[in-house]
Amino acid sequence: QAGTFKQSPWSATTTKTVSVCSLTDVMSEQLAKQLDEESNAFPDFPDVVLDVGEALDTDSDLMLAQMLQMQFDKEFDTQLRTEEKKFNGDSKLSISFENYRMVHPYEDSVSSEDEVDWQDTPHDPYKADKPMTTPRKGFTGKGKNITTKHDEVVCGRKNTSRMDNFAPEVNVGDGLGMDLKLSNQVYNSLKQHCYSEQRRSSRLHEKKEHSTAEQAVDPKTRLLMYKMVNAGVLENINGCISTGKESVVFHAAGGSMEDKAVPNECVLKVFKTTLNEFKNRDKYIKDDYRFKDRFSKLNPRKVIRLWAEKEMHNLARMKNADIPCPEVVVLKKHILVMSFIGKDHVPAPKLKDAMLSSEDMKKAYYQVLHMMHQLYMECNLVHADLSEYNMLWHEGKVWLIDVSQSIEPTHPHGLEFLFRDCRNVSTFFQKGGVSETMNPYELFNVVSGLELTGDSEADFLVQIEALEKRNEDHVQRRGKKTYASSTSDGGPPLLHDEDD
Repeated sequence: QAGTFKQSPWSATTTKTVSVCSLTDVMSEQLAKQLDEESNAFPDFPDVVLDVGEALDTDSDLMLAQMLQMQFDKEFDTQLRTEEKKFNGDSKLSISFENYRMVHPYEDSVSSEDEVDWQDTPHDPYKADKPMTTPRKGFTGKGKNITTKHDEVVCGRKNTSRMDNFAPEVNVGDGLGMDLKLSNQVYNSLKQHCYSEQRRSSRLHEKKEHSTAEQAVDPKTRLLMYKMVNAGVLENINGCISTGKESVVFHAAGGSMEDKAVPNECVLKVFKTTLNEFKNRDKYIKDDYRFKDRFSKLNPRKVIRLWAEKEMHNLARMKNADIPCPEVVVLKKHILVMSFIGKDHVPAPKLKDAMLSSEDMKKAYYQVLHMMHQLYMECNLVHADLSEYNMLWHEGKVWLIDVSQSIEPTHPHGLEFLFRDCRNVSTFFQKGGVSETMNPYELFNVVSGLELTGDSEADFLVQIEALEKRNEDHVQRRGKKTYASSTSDGGPPLLHDEDD
């Protein structure tokens, strides 16, 4: 259609032709989109120069500054998230930059103000409700619907809720959520098991804290070692050299003492304070007449100190007889400081591990034979655990170690231990190819000076036991108790603490 209209009442009438379009074109989506874009388009305004000198409202400036700061914080947080994602990459372990993000007070919160995090409240909406408690009267309901406190279902749910009182290390799971019902018998068994496990865990922890284990020392032993360093007896303590059934051996650098010289390299023999290794060792000391009276009056832990003192006295006897052995520096409770058999932090090899030629093996055999005879005749001792594991090869000769279990021949089982030593020595050197090696019976007679005969080991042991019995009766009639007070055999000094 076409029509006319007036632009103003004073102007001449003009005719304007209006384009005709159909209804389909008007409802067209393309046309609607075009109209929408035209309506949303911003007109291009020329650059407007603001008058700096114009007085602006102070409140408006503050709002503008806050909006600019908020925009800056958003851009900074976006950049920080990009850096965080780039830094973590595909790693399973990610590092958060949350603490470095800017939180603006005017920034809209994603969550509603009325929303409350249930984790910050004492009530957990996902936690199963605890069973209802039985009232004081002991039952609920009326008539046939009475439920007492002894009801099976009520008791089962109540026992399940009580599992929350178990120790934290006991994983009880979500029994309430599963509507689990425990009988009294099962609950009591679980309760007793948890109690037993707690006691066992405490006992193991206490044992670990107060005992010397493999290559480790308890706090009290560590304190004694630090005291030696602080006193100047040792310069420093290095790593562990070896471990055995009864002790742990550490290497140390020697310091100085006023009354005697300290070697440049020393060893600390720390006797284990665990009692398991000493339960079958009491026979070596309780029947030794030097320590018999003291052994009966000591508790098991003090026996370990007595064991260390026993080795100190035995080494002192051997040193007086010029038998190659470690020299004792000082004894501190259950820690024995001795000279180091080796060089430059490298311990001397055991006779079992030493690579000896046939001549050196033959030389070692005669040295061991001579030392056994000296030990028996001059030191009045029997090693009682002599083998290739307790003999070292250093500077072309054999050194004896580990004499804490050594006893006197008057011990009720002294001759039996001597025969066992002879058997170990003969077996080792026979396997080593020494043709001059004597059998255990001949070696026993040579070392002890006795003249026992026997076709078999059983017959030989019968004669030894008879001789031990006769010696024991003779010693008991004489009332021999030969314990020296402290260092009568020329031993080193004993260090005592204030608590001894």
